[in-house]
Amino acid sequence: MKLKSSYSAREVAALTGLTGKQLQWWASAGLFHPAIEARKTTQGGFTERRYSPVDLLELLALADLRRQGFDNGTLKQMMDALRDYFRRRLAETLDEAGELRLLTNGDGLFLSTRQGHVFDLLVDPMQALLGSDVLKLKPVKGKAARKKTPTKTGKKAKS
Repeated sequence: MKLKSSYSAREVAALTGLTGKQLQWWASAGLFHPAIEARKTTQGGFTERRYSPVDLLELLALADLRRQGFDNGTLKQMMDALRDYFRRRLAETLDEAGELRLLTNGDGLFLSTRQGHVFDLLVDPMQALLGSDVLKLKPVKGKAARKKTPTKTGKKAKS
């Protein structure tokens, strides 16, 4: 994937597997705002929402979490906890080299520090967990949506 300076909602939808409606709903619900919001034009229409490369990385991770079964309310709660308690963007927790790392066990979302402290973002983000080594946590990564490719019979199949 070639890195661009900004992405349209259509491009983001194609890369993440999210729909344009979902991106619009996430913006209106405060879950995720694009780098450049749509604005009303003098002709009565609207400009296109634009997303930065960092936005795209975060949306890839959010889309992957949606595919794992996390609902919009849970994702918003996680994003709010990252911002309000840890003063971080989601993208800052997706890299192994970072100070904080976003982890999941499929049921919850957790933040791990370099010092080994683990915080439950959905229950009490300010209280470090004891015995977190039994949670079987995996790093959250942004993955592009799988593209469907046509088979020889003309039916679509997952690649």
